[in-house]
Amino acid sequence: MEQSEDRILVEELAALGATSGGSGRLTGLVARLLKKNVHEIDLVVPLPFDDAVRHVVTVLEGAGRRPGRPTHVEPRGDRELIRVVTGGGAGGLNPVVVTALVIRGAGNTTAVKLRAAAKEGLIKQRAGEKTAARIAELLSR
Repeated sequence: MEQSEDRILVEELAALGATSGGSGRLTGLVARLLKKNVHEIDLVVPLPFDDAVRHVVTVLEGAGRRPGRPTHVEPRGDRELIRVVTGGGAGGLNPVVVTALVIRGAGNTTAVKLRAAAKEGLIKQRAGEKTAARIAELLSR
């Protein structure tokens, strides 16, 4: 079953808190209360659907790791959802969930709805916005 964006972010922050010598449980509790910085970008990729899915998988896996799913994606149907967790913010330490919905288009074009979300603390880093822009640039190449 696909985990929710919020749950992934809370688990990632809790793990980060535990590895840095703190209490992962307390960090996870606090993370639940934090607001998210979310940014969405719509792209059109000049590739047929199957090629576009492979391109998106390559770019996203180069940027992060897939939470709890195998890395190989075989396109099926007219839509494919690909999700990774990457680092954003200062030093790349803030977990960012990046989700790409690849949608079959007409001819040799494919639509990609890109979404990046990160929890925001007292210091606003806009990790979701910055990561979405960075990934969109990579997908456009």
